Amino acid sequence: MRVFVTGATGFIGSAVVQELLGAGHEVLGLARSDSSAERLTSLGVAVHRGELADTQSLAAGARACDGVIHTAFIHDFSQYEANGETDRVALEAMASALEGTGKPLVSTSGLTADTPGRASTERDGPDLNGLGRVRAKSEEVLAAASRGVRASVIRLPPTVHGRGDQGFMPQLIETARRTGVAAYVGDGANRWPAVHRLDAARLFRLACETAAPGTRLHGVGEEGVPMRAIAEVMGAGLGVPVRSLTAEEAMAHFGFLGMFVGRDFPASSALTREMMGWRPRAPDLLDDLREGGYFS
Repeated sequence: MRVFVTGATGFIGSAVVQELLGAGHEVLGLARSDSSAERLTSLGVAVHRGELADTQSLAAGARACDGVIHTAFIHDFSQYEANGETDRVALEAMASALEGTGKPLVSTSGLTADTPGRASTERDGPDLNGLGRVRAKSEEVLAAASRGVRASVIRLPPTVHGRGDQGFMPQLIETARRTGVAAYVGDGANRWPAVHRLDAARLFRLACETAAPGTRLHGVGEEGVPMRAIAEVMGAGLGVPVRSLTAEEAMAHFGFLGMFVGRDFPASSALTREMMGWRPRAPDLLDDLREGGYFS
């Protein structure tokens, strides 16, 4: 296949590109800047210039390929709601370009839904009202399955880890380094699902190759890692004490991350593993924190 990949030089997208190339596919990578274009060219990847707000360019890239994997997102939290709408419009443009072709369009969503007493599953609807409501807009693309597009969505956990991580784990480590305390909320038993970027990349490839129209998949390597265990590894890695905070203290200590660190949102990938034959095999989160260079 020739696959159009958005976010092709990003943390997840670059791993998807390597996964596709390793499986014998060709890649057309979206590049917003000259530096991104040069990086793709150095990998032997064809370059398609454009950006998420340029729907004509996105549609042209989709039409030029046998399928699309969409990993790009504008990570500007000051414009988070607007960026979610940009993402939704971009997906609709690419879905319209593929209408009636039966070609795959794999989108990216998030896993932050509250399902008290159990892990969320692929059968749960998107989180339309909570923390995940902005990224959940991307799941509207599944409606394109009724228009002849093999649309699917991969929900990723808040912690996608691995070399080059710029997400929540490095931010929590920086907070611990700055404050001199590796903290958690309450008893720290609340859990975060996690996945290594290389395992996530393999799932994106499998979805592009074989996922049925309208499929929701969970890119979850670990159902839920207790936040206290994460804090303990960070404390050991930085040589700082580990301490419990109240919910009120957490908001002052963590800043905007305070609204996340005390949340419990385990997620299952049992159905995904059954449907796609996907088995995570990269290091788990705690081992990656210890040995993946996070504290250097």
